[in-house]
Amino acid sequence: MGGSVAILLASYQGARFLPEQLASLERQSCAEWRLYWRDDGSSDASPALLAAFAPERSTAVTEPAGHLGVAQSFFTLLAAALADPANDFFAFCDQDDVWREDKLARARDALEILPAQRPALYCARATLVGRDLAPLGHMPPFGGSTRFPGPLVGNIAAGCNMILNRAAAELIAASQPPPETLHDWWSYLLVSAAEGFILTDPEEVLLYRQHGGNVIGAPRSRLNRALAALARGPRPFMVRFRAHLAGLAASAALLPEPVNREVAALSAALAGGINGRMRLLAWPGLRRRGALETLLLRLWLLIG
Repeated sequence: MGGSVAILLASYQGARFLPEQLASLERQSCAEWRLYWRDDGSSDASPALLAAFAPERSTAVTEPAGHLGVAQSFFTLLAAALADPANDFFAFCDQDDVWREDKLARARDALEILPAQRPALYCARATLVGRDLAPLGHMPPFGGSTRFPGPLVGNIAAGCNMILNRAAAELIAASQPPPETLHDWWSYLLVSAAEGFILTDPEEVLLYRQHGGNVIGAPRSRLNRALAALARGPRPFMVRFRAHLAGLAASAALLPEPVNREVAALSAALAGGINGRMRLLAWPGLRRRGALETLLLRLWLLIG
């Protein structure tokens, strides 16, 4: 088996946890990898730690400078890694996790057997741990359809567990992600909309650290997810739902015509007042994992 993996690590104030993550990269059984890293304006030792790590196989991405935020930092790293034709696979990497030794190898083995010209996204599960790596639980099992339009209403692919083939990375780099999106949700949504492969691995391949400073974090149950959504209310979800539809419309040249027609129809229904929103409630594929989450989704679509 072959194929080089570009590891894309975006850091910000991560010095406390970076050494353990970097050590886990060195232990990977897949030795064909190169690290691309970008610091987003840390005032701690994050840049120094990354600059000193494996300099013979790492690349610092410094342009554009300034604070870009998580999603734009990862999109910037993806574009930089694509510039090297030796990179066949692309793995997002959070600064505060710890990878299992076979994380890259499992993903590469799964992706290599697929047609290289078709976008493909691999995602696995994780063990949830606390600040000091004490076990807390498990990322929920994958569920629901990965076919479009399902990914518009929920993301099953956490960035820390996501690896792309080159066709998927090129697709994402050529797209117009909206400012309101997250790098992992947009990647999952776009690959699905382009009728690419979505591979889900039930194996837990990393320790996903929950420490209170996570940008997203991982609820441990469907009930917790539903309660968190209820506490947030409809606005955050509906802002991103509209933004994703607009982003897909702006990236129409990359997508099959049936998908473009469905995006246009969904946008028209959303803008069509109560009658249009009622159509969304019964739209094929617009459902979440579990009855409670789907009920909340329908409420948000109706009133949001």
